[in-house]
Amino acid sequence: MAIDYGRKRTGIAVSDTLQMIANGLTTVPTHQLLQFVLDYVTKEPVERILVGLPKQMNNEVSENMSNIEPFVRSLVKRLPHVPVEYVDERFTSVLAHRTMLEAGLKKKARQNKALVDEISATIILQTYLENRRFAPM
Repeated sequence: MAIDYGRKRTGIAVSDTLQMIANGLTTVPTHQLLQFVLDYVTKEPVERILVGLPKQMNNEVSENMSNIEPFVRSLVKRLPHVPVEYVDERFTSVLAHRTMLEAGLKKKARQNKALVDEISATIILQTYLENRRFAPM
């Protein structure tokens, strides 16, 4: 599972059981995120949770990290059996917009911020899966 954490909305993506393809799951209001993840984990197998790490171009974390860290601490406390990892999320929003353009989505659909968040989470997860698959052993 991958999470693109935002102040208002959070995009969520999951992979297939073979962990080859990431799929957008949904976007939830951030204040409901913890409960959503807890409910999801009781219904579906989740091997690990990836949380987008918001970095700036100078490699420093962005101010949103102050919102993400308390969420991650709560997640680790409530789900100690599920590893939680941060994954660099730089450029995911740009890639999400590019993906929407290439998919031929109309301007109104491309302005849907919830869709951008869900696609960003999908990109975070797909990048992780590909890096893990092609990493030298």
